[in-house]
Formats: sequence, C-alpha cells, structure tokens
Amino acid sequence: MIQFADAFAWLVDPANWPGPNGITARILEHLWYCLLALVLALVIAMPAGLYIGHTGKGRALAIGLTGALRALPSLGLLTLLAVTMSLGLRLAIVPSTIVLAILAIPPLLAAAYSGVEAVDPDVVDGARASGLNEWQIVGRVEVPLAAPLLVGGLRSAVLQVIATATLSAFLGLGGLGRFILDGQAVADYTRMLGGAILVIALALILDGGILLLQRWLVPSGVSIALGTGRLEGR
Repeated sequence: MIQFADAFAWLVDPANWPGPNGITARILEHLWYCLLALVLALVIAMPAGLYIGHTGKGRALAIGLTGALRALPSLGLLTLLAVTMSLGLRLAIVPSTIVLAILAIPPLLAAAYSGVEAVDPDVVDGARASGLNEWQIVGRVEVPLAAPLLVGGLRSAVLQVIATATLSAFLGLGGLGRFILDGQAVADYTRMLGGAILVIALALILDGGILLLQRWLVPSGVSIALGTGRLEGR
C-alpha cells in the first residue's frame, strides 16, 4: 500500500507532467506509436477481412494466419527486427510499428470477416436483387450491419497495442514504457509503478471511449439473432 501511495503522489506531482520527459509528453508519444500501428494494421486487415467475409474465399488461410500471428512473441520479434533491419535508434520506430501492427492485425481481420459473414444472407440477397453491385453491397449493407463487430475488433486491437507499446522503450523510443524501463535501471519502483498505472489508465479510458463509439455506431434496427450470432436489419 505504501508503494501505491508513493506512486499516486508521483502521478499528482505537477513537476512530473511538463517537459520532454514528463508524463504528458510520454502519453502523447505512446498514443502516436499506437496510432501508427493501428493505421497500418487497418490498411492491411480491413480490406482483406471484408473480401474474405463477402466472398468466403481464403477463410481457412485467414484463420491460420491470425492464429500464427497471435503466437508470435512480441519482444522476441521486436528484437529480431531491430537487429536485422539495422536502422539505428532514430528509425527504431519502424520495427516498433511493424511489431505493434502485427499484434493488431489478428483481431481486426477476424472481426472484419466474421462480421460480414454474420450478416443475414436474406438481407444481402435483397440488396443484390434491388440492383446493388458487389462493392455497394459491401459498403452500404454489410459494413453498416457489421459495425458492432468491426468496432469490437478495433477495441481488442487497441487494448493489445496500448499494453504492448511499452516495449518500444527497449529500442530507445519514448512512450510510457520509459518510466518502467528507466525506473528499473535505478531501482525507482515508484516511477515504475506510476508508469504501469498510466498504461492501465490509458487503456481503460480508450476502452471506454471505443465502447461508447460501438454503441453509437450500431445502426437503428440492427440486431443479433439469438443462438446464431447473425446480424440482421429490421
């Protein structure tokens, strides 16, 4: 309890917030690393997932790929890329972004293809019968109906990336991981615990925000059929 009290005192101390090494700067760095990785992961996973869900092609490959990516050790992969790419500390953000994106791809990809697959086939057939082409069906019918699952995948990806972005500090980058790594180097457990609390708090805040977004994005009249997990429009 004394350690938590000391960590709380460290967090509320105004002297620890400003400056290039302050809490504010570290939070912004942490968010920036996560944003880069999530954008890269979305560019890769979302089109692939929508295509797989709409056409049904490559589903087995996607399942195997997501399982393999989930099994990769983040720290080991980060070290491997940092050493083999030999970009130096100034460009250490490149292997860091790649590793975090690899971590975010599985939940995004799974949410995309499972969300589209869950759309009621009768709704899709009705849209096709009304004259919509395949791209219009995906954009106007399947994506809006699959929005709850798509945002759910984003929520899972964000939480994993926020937590794992602390590893970027091992490459000399900033972010909240610096408090943990630098604190460990000098046995400053108050700073380490404070950094860990900041990571947890940041994850909870973003999780709550995405949860509100998920509720807001559910189109009026969309429901999930009980027992089947099928998305339906009413």
